[in-house]
Formats: sequence, structure tokens, C-alpha cells
Amino acid sequence: MTTSNDGSSKLWGGRFSGETNDLVERFNASIDFDRRLYREDIAGSLAHAAMLAAQGIIPAEDLSLITGGLTEILTEIEHGQFEFRLDREDIHLNIEAALIERVGDAGRRLHTARSRNDQVATDTRLFVRAACDETMNWLRELRSVLIDLAQREAETVIPGYTHLQRAQPILLAHHLLAYEAMLTRDTQRFAQARARANVLPLGSGALAGVTYPIDRRAVAGALGFDAISENSLDAVSDRDFVVDYHSAAALTMVHLSRMAEEIVLWTSAEFAFARLDDAFSTGSSIMPQKKNPDVAELVRGKSARAIGNLVQGLTLLKGQPLAYNKDNQEDKESLFDSVDTLLICLQVVSAMLPTLTFDRARGASAAVANFALATDFADYLAKKGVPFRDAHEAIGSLVAKCEREGRTFEDLTLEDYRAAHPAFEADVLSIDLASSLAARDIPGGTAPRAVAQARDAARTRLEAEKQ
Repeated sequence: MTTSNDGSSKLWGGRFSGETNDLVERFNASIDFDRRLYREDIAGSLAHAAMLAAQGIIPAEDLSLITGGLTEILTEIEHGQFEFRLDREDIHLNIEAALIERVGDAGRRLHTARSRNDQVATDTRLFVRAACDETMNWLRELRSVLIDLAQREAETVIPGYTHLQRAQPILLAHHLLAYEAMLTRDTQRFAQARARANVLPLGSGALAGVTYPIDRRAVAGALGFDAISENSLDAVSDRDFVVDYHSAAALTMVHLSRMAEEIVLWTSAEFAFARLDDAFSTGSSIMPQKKNPDVAELVRGKSARAIGNLVQGLTLLKGQPLAYNKDNQEDKESLFDSVDTLLICLQVVSAMLPTLTFDRARGASAAVANFALATDFADYLAKKGVPFRDAHEAIGSLVAKCEREGRTFEDLTLEDYRAAHPAFEADVLSIDLASSLAARDIPGGTAPRAVAQARDAARTRLEAEKQ
């Protein structure tokens, strides 16, 4: 074995006679970040050791020593009492070397029938699987918050926008449930990512499989994997499941960023549809009057991290020949960052949304401003048998007339309407905000009844997922 400058042995050092350069020692090591995989690494080793003993590959006494030693190491790590050493490179060698120090030759037998290549692939899959579970739990929490807020604000109206121009009135609840729909798809994507990650690579060895009579399915069952990998080359080099998490995380962060952008807009003086709670606002160091939406802005900004991590993960893989390459050491920091970034954003948005207060009068007033009921008037004529394009033209000319004269639809008389088109009758004067909303009573529409049904369906769907 080779030794580093402090005299420590390398567990892979039999081939080498010279010392590792100090710079290479630092450059090669990953323990500063992959120590986070200690739970997964120990769980995988315990399952592997149990299988080796069951198959008669190591004696039962060794299993007892290995199990005791790994349990002791786990306890020490959990209590901050374990010494992680740079010269031992990574989480795998740190734990294995510490185990050998405790139990001797039994610890040296643990690595029988496995390689760090299939070991790290197993650890990372276990981590991604757990990350998907936690992410889905927080997605469901945020969806629940949105559903509750939609119920609380069932009567609140705001303008709906296209091109950031006021378009048609909508219920705020309808708007909130649009984000719930996005997050439902995000939940589904993480469920799919989890399913693809939940395949056991252990037993693939370095790249070609192993020569021992191992029971891979027993290990898969012990670790909760749904299946075992079918190709050893692919198993040790595959990081598609990491990209799957990045991809789902990036899209979820895009959805959170869109929501955050609307909170920034809604709470501005220009929109003034909502007010921020002090608990989720910050002030200015120079302007005493300021109340800044920093939380929403940070969520919007952090989406760039998740998108960048996705690009990093894809770029990392694109030039690698089969099978494992050291490049894949670089998959973890970005993965950890995507997980941490997404989870904190889901948590803070879940906490912030219920504290928003909405100005219902302001929303209702803005919802009908800028001739937002124009489509309703065009639809009125179309229902009277006027071709829609003719109706569209007639209402467009009516809007132009109002703009010239500084008037709104509410200022118009029946004679004004009939001057625009003879098909107008007295009932045109009953078109207002309430009738506009109620008219869109179709599945997926913004009518109060349709939105209530959609809200109830979303809650039912969510409760079913939690069971």
C-alpha cells in the first residue's frame, strides 16, 4: 500500500510504491461534500455484508463484527464524533478504514464482491430516492396551502392577464389553482424520477460484474429497491437518475419563480392587489418607507441555481465513455445544491402564502378596468347570431369610441350600444363583473361553481396521494 505524507495507508495502494502528491491529495478528495452520504453508505454496506454472510462468502462472525462496527460508526457520525480524513478521499474509504481499525480482518472482507463504482452508484440512488420522497412531501404541502388559500379567497376577483395586459376577470382562486396544477405535474415528475432511481446497481462491481455467488435480489429487497440493474456497464456509469432530479427540480423552480414574480407584482404600489406580511418582508438601509418582497425575489433568483445545476449535470455526462469515470465525482455538489435549494424554497413559499392579504375592492375594480368585459359583449352579439368576427369588430369600434370620449362601458346607454350594432337589446345593460364570471361555468373555467368544483377535486386528489 502507498502512504500519504502523514503515514496513513491507502486502501487501494497495493499497486503503488510512491506517495501521492499533496496537491493531488486535495484535488482528488471528495470527503468534504460526499460525507453527506454516510447514512446511505452504511445502509448499503450493512445489506451487502448480510448478503455475503447469507451466501457463505464471509463467515457469520465477520457479519456480527461488521454490523457492530458500522453501527458504532453511524452513531459517532450522528453525534459529530467521527473524524473524517482527507487522506481517505471519500465517504466510502473513510468508513471502511475506520471499520478496519475497529474490527480488523472482518472489516477488510466487507469490500468483497463490490467496487466503489457500484457502491457510490448505490449510495447516490438511495440519496435521490429519499430526496424525491421529501420533495414530494413538500410539494403536497404547498399544494395544500394553495387549495386552502383558494378556499379562503373564493370570492376575490382579480384581472386575468395576457402579455401582462389586463384581459378578462378571473377569480383569484382560479389563478391559485393554476399553480396547484403545475405543482401536481411536478409531483408526478418526482414520482417518475424516484421510480427510475429505485434500481439497485450493487453487484455490478467495477464494470463487468463480480465472480462471487452473490444474491443481488436479496440486497435489493433489504434496501427497498424495486429491481436490479440489467447491465453492469450502464449501472456503474448511469447518472440519468441524477439528471432526472435536476430536471424535475429545475421545472419546479421555474413554477415557483413565476409564482414569486406575481407576488412581487401584486404587492407593488402599481398593482396593489396584495400586501406582504412583515414576517416575510425586509426593509431598506436608506429608504425608511420601503417594504421589500425579498423572499419572493430570492425564490425567483434561486431558480437560476436549479437550472444551472441541470445544465451542469447534462454537460458532465455528455463526453464520458463507458464505464465509470472520475468525472462522476462532480455530480454530487450540484445534486445536493438542487435538493437543498428546492426544499427551502418550497418551505418558505408554503409559509409565506397564507400570510398574504388581498385587497378585494382593488382587485374587483381592476378586473373590469381597461374594457376587460369586451369579450363578453362580443360573445353577446355572437349568441344573437352575429358572426364572431363582425361582433369583434363592432366591440372594437365601441372601445375606440369610449377611449376618444373618456368613457367606460358602464357609461354607455342602450342607444350607444345599438349604434355600434343593431343586434344589441336592453339585456346588454346587465353584463357586469358577476355575469362575466358566472358565464364561464364550464370544467376548467373561472365561474365560481366551476372553481369550487376544481378546488374540491384538487383536494380529493391530494388526499388520495397522501394515503
